[in-house]
Amino acid sequence: MRPIRQFAVLATVVLAITACNGGAPAASRPSEQPTSPATSASPAATSGPSTEPTKKRSAKPDAREQARLNEQLIKAAWDNDLRRARTLIAQGADVNAKDTTVQSAYLISTSEGYLELLDLTLKHGADVDSKDSFNGTGLIRAADRGHADIAGRLVQADIKINHSNNLGWTALHEAIILGDGSRRYVDTVRVLVAAGADVRVPSQRDQITPLQHPTSKGHNEIARVLRTVLEADKPSKRQAERRLLAAAESGDATAAALAIRAGASLESRDDRGRTPLLLAVTEDHLPVARLLVYLGADPDALDGQHDTPWLVTGVTGSVDMAGVLLPTQPDLTIRNRFGGTSLIPASERGHVDYVRRVVRTDIDVNHVNKLGWTALLEAVILGDGSKRYQQIVMILLDAGADASIADRQGVTALQHAERRGHREVARILRNA
Repeated sequence: MRPIRQFAVLATVVLAITACNGGAPAASRPSEQPTSPATSASPAATSGPSTEPTKKRSAKPDAREQARLNEQLIKAAWDNDLRRARTLIAQGADVNAKDTTVQSAYLISTSEGYLELLDLTLKHGADVDSKDSFNGTGLIRAADRGHADIAGRLVQADIKINHSNNLGWTALHEAIILGDGSRRYVDTVRVLVAAGADVRVPSQRDQITPLQHPTSKGHNEIARVLRTVLEADKPSKRQAERRLLAAAESGDATAAALAIRAGASLESRDDRGRTPLLLAVTEDHLPVARLLVYLGADPDALDGQHDTPWLVTGVTGSVDMAGVLLPTQPDLTIRNRFGGTSLIPASERGHVDYVRRVVRTDIDVNHVNKLGWTALLEAVILGDGSKRYQQIVMILLDAGADASIADRQGVTALQHAERRGHREVARILRNA
């Protein structure tokens, strides 16, 4: 649940709601905060994909059954119960159906930050122009809560960027007025700026511009972003793409947003075939990478030496960057120029935390590269037997690594450890 806003904002919003609803606030769930155009939800219950087959929809449900299905879908949405939501949609539930508080499964996903649920509703015909009781779009609801990833997905779905709700606020206004200036709100503002949000339009009721709001609230980084937009020139598309590549490499997320705003493609390339996302990942520039990912950059785009943004995370060992890319569902089977997955260079380089995180995915821990080595063999052959390599060996074994797989000369990981005098690693392998 979003923190309580300042009293002045509370008063403004309550008065506005009263005016817009004929003297009575719109109906809400018991946990709803009156300052927000989006309604709060119970904590997420289930977020994993369903492994159960969905039954084909048979006959169209009658009105009574349709109402029941819609009601159950809205409940499942509040609980972020993807399994139940999929089943109900397959039975005929409508992702756009609203309850008495003007909430739908689609709108709930936008305010609560349920990205997988949003994808599910979009796949099944969610109306991105649908409005809530404040005449606000899903983008406004997402901006209110600082859900930059949701905002980016809605931008990709061609939602109206500059729509105003009945409080006179656009998504940009909400991110600033109701936000706390923290990282997630800065990310959200950058997404909106990149998408072409009008940074000059004043809020309709008080005629205060977006720049005046963060200045008065002390949101310095957001104010800097907006000032940069107002001072920006209008480059050509080619210039914008060069600026995007440079911003990605240097880590300037605001410059990257401006370049995208000016028409730069997310898949533009430098002379080595590297995309902006690959450059950002290589230098571990998280704010730039988040912006690019939220707007739809490809984590599997290959460069001239057969690297992808995801593969590079295995070289850098950045767990945070892996966390940015994993929601995009990168292809974990793509191989680098040595025929390896990201797990192999990570094991070679001793990136303990990265290995621990990635073995929890569907990556193949026993994949053999062109040299004939698995991640386990690389950790032993190219490692120094120190504590971090001991940890990696244990993590890989616990994840199902096969210690009996030998290299091309028929030498196993245990034999390599013994030959190299790595006694503790050898002990771990003997006990596997």
